Amino acid sequence: MQRNAYKKRMKHYDDVLTGRRWWSHIYMKYLWRTDDNAIAREVLAMIPDDFRGKVLDVPVGTAVFTAEKYRRMTDAEIVGLDYSQEMLAIAGERAAQMQLRNLRLEQGDVGKLPYPDESFDCVLSMNGFHVFPDKPKAFAETFRVLKAGGLFCGCFYITGQRPCADRFVRHVLDRKGLFVPPHLTRTEAEDLLCAFYGDNVAVRNEHSILIFKARKP
Repeated sequence: MQRNAYKKRMKHYDDVLTGRRWWSHIYMKYLWRTDDNAIAREVLAMIPDDFRGKVLDVPVGTAVFTAEKYRRMTDAEIVGLDYSQEMLAIAGERAAQMQLRNLRLEQGDVGKLPYPDESFDCVLSMNGFHVFPDKPKAFAETFRVLKAGGLFCGCFYITGQRPCADRFVRHVLDRKGLFVPPHLTRTEAEDLLCAFYGDNVAVRNEHSILIFKARKP
């Protein structure tokens, strides 16, 4: 269901996230009260442009927010993983157009990552956890593949912060398979992060979007 939902709406996916059309701007501003572009800049600023090491981006999506960042990260080796072949196809086209030689795209499931323990120096997950069916498993797997001292950062939808957004998620996005319940509250999300990363966790929320940064002990 989730794969079919994304396939049908792929044409408008980037427009919605970036708010670059008048209707998507209204959607982001008045329903969510957030600016996804500003949130993306904040998250991506957590990773320096001169980062040296291996990065896992899951889900990579269409790379609409990350492609320009990755072009500047010339010393990094980046693996972009997504469950959706349609997302990967668009990301691949974008990577080719921008000549991103440091980005490798792979299809896979965050609940069963196809990598050995401690494979990555950084794991990035933007707008992912609200679509992952088994959220605790996704936290466990991203933790498993991250090296000790590695950076885990990203953002995702949390419930309980903005009633009108929660209603829209429940009655539209969940039903269409674009989001996957159950969704975490801020407290639940922070507790999960702390269970894995201890005190090395920083979180804040922009209304219904949680922004997080953690270091693996």
